[in-house]
Amino acid sequence: MALFEIREMSHFFGGLRAVSQFTLSLEGGELLGLIGPNGAGKTTVFNLVCGVYHPTQGEVKIEGKSLRGLHPHQVTAMGIARTFQNIRLWPEMTVLDNIRVAHNYQLGYGLFDVLIQSVRYRKAEAAIEGEARKILDIMGLRDVAEERARNLPYGIQRKVEIARALVTRPKLLLLDEPSAGMNLGEKDSLIKLIRWIRDEFHLTIWLIEHEMKVVMNLCQYIQVLEFGETIAQGTPEQIQKNPRVIEAYLGKEVD
Repeated sequence: MALFEIREMSHFFGGLRAVSQFTLSLEGGELLGLIGPNGAGKTTVFNLVCGVYHPTQGEVKIEGKSLRGLHPHQVTAMGIARTFQNIRLWPEMTVLDNIRVAHNYQLGYGLFDVLIQSVRYRKAEAAIEGEARKILDIMGLRDVAEERARNLPYGIQRKVEIARALVTRPKLLLLDEPSAGMNLGEKDSLIKLIRWIRDEFHLTIWLIEHEMKVVMNLCQYIQVLEFGETIAQGTPEQIQKNPRVIEAYLGKEVD
């Protein structure tokens, strides 16, 4: 059984077809790229998987369990975490608190526990902080734990966002344009970081990316979208030579 499956997923916004008959199967440890021109529907696919939208038709499963109708926090609890194209850290919060807040879907205590500072509350918060500090150590972010997120360089902010996703202990990590806004040196470091994360955490990783150097160097397999439809899939070498992919990115040659 595949770790993660999408079967013939389609979605419409009113009369507009955003995604059509999207199908995918991922095994544990794979690293897959999803590419396509602007407006192809890539982020919509991620939003459909993560419960931001619900597919008009089709099925999404992780470890054989359906995600149909689940909300984002419930999808996270099933083992899927994501980052966003535009970094979504809380800028006035410290790095540590940005990581801690990722546990909000599994706190295990209520408002009354907070008000009376119950034993349950204190134990849960101690465990959450311990997990957060552990992931900061693993990701090499210990020195910036008490820094406000807005004060960090862009590349470090991106690393914090990935750390926040990892602290939920996902089985599948979705990265939406992780190299956006990075310079050449930061992109090289990102490639190494994603490989290391896949191996260190034994994860399956699925990423959207516009930077061809990143996707071609990282991914074992690539799927290409255009106007919500899959137009090609294969190895990086096959995708680079595919005439339809070249046409989608560069346009049709005019006689």
